[in-house]
Amino acid sequence: MSQHQARKRFGQNFLTDESVVESIVRAVSPARDDTVVEIGPGLSALTRPLLERLDHLTAVEIDRDLAARLRKQFDASRLTVVEADALTVDFSQFGPALRVVGNLPYNISSPLLFHLMTWADHVRDQHFMLQREVIDRMVAQPGSGDFSRLSVMLQSRYRMHKLFDVPPEAFDPPPKVVSAIVRMVPLPADRLRPVSERAFETVVARAFSQRRKMLRRVLADWAPQVPWEALDIAPTARAEDISVDRYIRLADALLAAGVLQAE
Repeated sequence: MSQHQARKRFGQNFLTDESVVESIVRAVSPARDDTVVEIGPGLSALTRPLLERLDHLTAVEIDRDLAARLRKQFDASRLTVVEADALTVDFSQFGPALRVVGNLPYNISSPLLFHLMTWADHVRDQHFMLQREVIDRMVAQPGSGDFSRLSVMLQSRYRMHKLFDVPPEAFDPPPKVVSAIVRMVPLPADRLRPVSERAFETVVARAFSQRRKMLRRVLADWAPQVPWEALDIAPTARAEDISVDRYIRLADALLAAGVLQAE
């Protein structure tokens, strides 16, 4: 194992199991001329096998020691190291049809997933290692206990599949949770989309703010303006019972009624 000390503030858990690395690379299945961006390359467990299959790779690394190490390890013509916090990176700078991969820091996984939504039009697909519990929420269906604000927001923008679990012993230091791999493919331009993203975000956040209550109570001051029957939302429905498309139509209805503002 390298002498680099994992830094808790960066949520560093380094992937060391080569069979897991190979499974991830096989899932990504990169072509030589693909535009691939790796978030959090760390000790280059994924970086090296990706570079064996790619002409060029871009890596976003917040840890300056690891960034310097990567620059020493790999030729600059093959690996571009962007020393930055991924939460602040404009991913459109890397071009269209991006393939984004990474073992994401679990302490910032949700903010990072929401940040990446901003650049979804530039992305072909995303393959991430995350806490299994987070991925279960991402792919959860309406009516399940895992269905959440994260589920609705991400499913409004991506088609997602949980690929396989990764045990704690595949890392150094081992995390206290089981991890998993998820594939995220942006939905096409003709997908059902809200008139106002801001109104949609507001409705979903409020609906899940008291998820155990019936939705009509949680949205009590808006309720008279909602065409509940037309939206096919039952009187007793809770936030977790409502599908993504119904949330989009609910937001559009509240916008049309003047209850919410577009901006």
